[in-house]
Amino acid sequence: MNQDNPLLADTALPAFSQIRPEHVEPAVDAILADYRAGIDALVAPGAPRDFVTVMLTQERLEQRLARAWAPVSHLHSVADSEALRKVYGPAEEKLTEHAIELGQNRALYAAVQALADASDFATLPRPERALVEHALRDFRLSGVALEEPARSRFREIGVELSRLSTEFSNAVLDASEAWHEHVTDERDLAGIPESGRAVLRQYAEDLDLDGYLVTLKQPSVQAVLTYADNRGLRERVYWAYQTRASDQGPNAGKFDNSARIEKIMALRHEAAQLLGFPNAAEESLATKMAGSPAEVLEFLRDLAARAKPVAQRELARLREFAHAELKLDNLESWDVGYASEKLRQQQYALDEEQLKPYFPLPAVIDGLFDLTTKLYGITLAARDGVDVWHPDVRYYDVRDADGQVFAGAYVDLYARNGKRGGAWMDVCRARFDDGEQMQLPVAFLTCNFAPPTEGRPALLTHDDVLTLFHEFGHGLHHLLTGITLPSIGGIDGVEWDAVELPSQFMENFGWNRQALDLFAKHYQTGEKLPDELFQRMLAARHFHAGLFLVRQLEFALFDFLLHLEYDPADGARTLAVLEQVRKQVAVLYPPAWQRFPHGFSHIFAGGYAAGYYSYLWAELLSADAFGAFEEAAEQGASVIDRATGERFRREFLAVGASRPALESFIAFRGRKPEPEALLRSHGLA
Repeated sequence: MNQDNPLLADTALPAFSQIRPEHVEPAVDAILADYRAGIDALVAPGAPRDFVTVMLTQERLEQRLARAWAPVSHLHSVADSEALRKVYGPAEEKLTEHAIELGQNRALYAAVQALADASDFATLPRPERALVEHALRDFRLSGVALEEPARSRFREIGVELSRLSTEFSNAVLDASEAWHEHVTDERDLAGIPESGRAVLRQYAEDLDLDGYLVTLKQPSVQAVLTYADNRGLRERVYWAYQTRASDQGPNAGKFDNSARIEKIMALRHEAAQLLGFPNAAEESLATKMAGSPAEVLEFLRDLAARAKPVAQRELARLREFAHAELKLDNLESWDVGYASEKLRQQQYALDEEQLKPYFPLPAVIDGLFDLTTKLYGITLAARDGVDVWHPDVRYYDVRDADGQVFAGAYVDLYARNGKRGGAWMDVCRARFDDGEQMQLPVAFLTCNFAPPTEGRPALLTHDDVLTLFHEFGHGLHHLLTGITLPSIGGIDGVEWDAVELPSQFMENFGWNRQALDLFAKHYQTGEKLPDELFQRMLAARHFHAGLFLVRQLEFALFDFLLHLEYDPADGARTLAVLEQVRKQVAVLYPPAWQRFPHGFSHIFAGGYAAGYYSYLWAELLSADAFGAFEEAAEQGASVIDRATGERFRREFLAVGASRPALESFIAFRGRKPEPEALLRSHGLA
């Protein structure tokens, strides 16, 4: 089996077409056995205590495991199946148990500590010192100092949390795919533009149905809630979407995440206390820029104080408009997107449907790559013949200015069954120099756009364009790293509240005329985005910025307070905490049956627990970083300035976690970040 197992092959790229569910368990078992043997040899009496032996050995072992697990984890997200789920969960539990076991290995901890205590430690290169320092911190966060029975309990908690996280994510996906509404009368879809109806028609054809199929895939939800004149349809879609995996809605109780949320919160709190932290929020900050819960809450509440009055005015105006123009006496949650789009059209004569023909996906991709070349001197070229998991997937070689291939990227952009919703970047391979060969970094770039229909290319909304730029920014952070130690290279090891900086930074170019001219061209005529339309885009850029910001603050405060104020005697109090937060920051209350926490995968099945505030924290950094490019333009250069881009690449993108993110920001910007930058980015300064 091992000889024929593609997960055990030492290849530059995974053989996706050959990977089967039955390969997963044997591969994981074989690699973990070798991993443990390697660690035993490393900590054996008399083994050398130098950087190569202690740290590079661990990086080699970890990379072998990562090469096997990355494609499995990715397939679980983009090509899910019952057979894969059955093996994925148990394998993930083994990996979690192994990681905690490793983190509690006192002999290994002593070997790493010996490096830090050595007289020549200060003379090591900065990345090597950072790797040792990060490892020692992670040992402490893995419970290396715990005594029994706390050590065993901490391991049990870690495995259980891993299982619950996977179950939470599966429940959201299953609930999303369990609901649809078959529409045979096109009049029921009045108001939805042709591009949206084409997507719904395609969903129906995929199931050999006539007419249209409304689903809970993002393109469908967006089309209905933004454009459908049929208020009943909007309400049903909102009801189904906002109650996914909960005790409410059309599948009430069937995929319910309620008990999982309670258990996840209890276990996180217990684990934090075992490590000596008062709560999971304080533990979370051990790997972030923010120094204390008070600093996070002050940051969020100051933003709320500035944004809420703006949001209240925006909502009052929207209610007036909805009453006068749309005859809606009560503005319900399922009306907000629809009424907002109508008001935006009235105020700015701007309709997303006017913009979509100027954003055909192939041209946007080409323009994004062209922008990247102008900023950083790199080029991306499609390579045929690469083994992929779906015919829609494309693979790109990334070449540096000297023409050498130094990285690669898989790009998977369309929504489909079996694929988790949302957009993300993940690591397939990390840059790694093991002393014998160089492993090149490879990224997975995943979105869920509406696919091409009826001979037309996929046409993106401007928000879709920004999403693509955002995820590509994460990709560049991974691909452009100059650090060859994977644990601190690219995005790995970077403080969580700074890791969104490169992604949010890239979004700014989606609003820049010079950047838009690289790709914003009508898919039929080739005409550039008219300046008059661009000016209306800019005028509408901060439309309902207050409402958007208070919604983000609601998410961030809910997440942070849920973890900060958890009391074992009361349980998670999920809905009570949400209500408490809404009283502070919300201006629009959803129905009592809404259950957004039950689909909040970012914090219950992702890495953002007690860290969702990172999006806003990093947005401050990214807005300030983009200011350097705007200053270059003011001094006569272009916003797409190669010199500034090279400096950003050198001082931030390339250094990974080899130094603190704030230090990297200052090295690029010449000063600490200025808080006003975030307010300016939302038009609130």
